[in-house]
Amino acid sequence: MRRYNLTAAMYESRYQEEQEVKYGAALEKLDLRHISVALDAGCGTGIFFRKVACMAEAIVGVDISRNLLRLALKRAKEYGNVSLVLADADNLPFQENVFDVVFVFTVFQNMPEPIETLRHLQFSAKTDAYFVVTGLKATISVNDFEIILREGGLRIVTLQDKEAVKCYVATAVRN
Repeated sequence: MRRYNLTAAMYESRYQEEQEVKYGAALEKLDLRHISVALDAGCGTGIFFRKVACMAEAIVGVDISRNLLRLALKRAKEYGNVSLVLADADNLPFQENVFDVVFVFTVFQNMPEPIETLRHLQFSAKTDAYFVVTGLKATISVNDFEIILREGGLRIVTLQDKEAVKCYVATAVRN
């Protein structure tokens, strides 16, 4: 949290291009025409909102960094269907069975127990919800990434390991 609060002002200049490539890879394998409510766990400055705002009835962006959320708020105001919540992905304040799709972009390397994080995220997801999860290649092997997803209770539908993307990109559903 402290690191992201300190670096929030330069977050987009540092990561936007990389994030855009990741988002493109994630969305090419997913049909998002029938989304009611989407969760963007670790939403950062909200770069991803413009990719999904037109496809979902509502988007909830969650981040632990207050400074990143301040920047995301400026972006969220462009859309009438984006809400923001300051929270840790391991302690979300949502009811059970809310989200149709859960996006978890480049979050695991920041979590002490990524398997537990996935389990927490599933609580608020609908039974048939899709999860789009990325794992930063510089911090995890593809084999370990698959193990986290499986032990976290997800069944992998697609797994991309494109050279141009610095992350593994998985589409998964609950087991």
